[in-house]
Amino acid sequence: MPIEIPTAERLLDLFSLKGKVVIVTGASNSHGIGIEAARGCAEMGANVAITYFSREVEGHKRAAELIETYGIRSKAYYCDIRSYESVVKMVESVIEDFGFVDGFIANAGRATDSGVLEGSVESWTEVVHTDLNGTFHCAKAIGDHFKERGKGSFVITASMSGHIANYPQEQTSYNVAKAGCVHFAHSLANEWREFARVNSVSPGYIDTGLSDFIPTETRDLWRSMIPVGREGVAKELKGVYVYLISDASTYTTGSDIIVDGGYCAR
Repeated sequence: MPIEIPTAERLLDLFSLKGKVVIVTGASNSHGIGIEAARGCAEMGANVAITYFSREVEGHKRAAELIETYGIRSKAYYCDIRSYESVVKMVESVIEDFGFVDGFIANAGRATDSGVLEGSVESWTEVVHTDLNGTFHCAKAIGDHFKERGKGSFVITASMSGHIANYPQEQTSYNVAKAGCVHFAHSLANEWREFARVNSVSPGYIDTGLSDFIPTETRDLWRSMIPVGREGVAKELKGVYVYLISDASTYTTGSDIIVDGGYCAR
């Protein structure tokens, strides 16, 4: 069956997420992409389930902030995306608590600080397993629910690093994993064509605080390569996630949206 045309006509109605339930993984960082995606969905009326891995206190604090700020339902859940069983348990808990899921933003992941030669085999495996296999775990855990309901939107946080090789830092494992995420979205959109949409978002350099370990001279160099002249902040991405979850994007599937300040257009 084809994905239905939305009945709403007004743009505000198409973007509305009122009554929908959205899962966002990796949303405990107060300045991160995940929490901004959650804030965007909550602002548009969605009830939001967020996940944390190592920041339990922060995860529950973020959920409480969403409730207080937007007047929606929210709850934080532990989830280790490296473990399929952990993701399944989280999804089952969300469905038990909220009744159903309309959208899933697979955002959790990790970066790297080494290239192929200086990095260990264990480091390579960890990055690829987390960023690529973890995304697969999320899709497999929610896919049957979307199929049973006959609808759903699965959104992957990929990266511009899935399109280019970053310079001067060496991060081949991350680049490969994120390139895999982009093509995973393309492929899964075709696989799920009868019941759900699948898309990815490829952010550029976003100042979330997680890259503070990188030397200043390296960050200054990559800033010089961004046409808009600066790193982005996470709130500049939340509109893209809302669009992809909402009925405004019912004809958008198998797409990757690059939000990188023009880096890939150089």
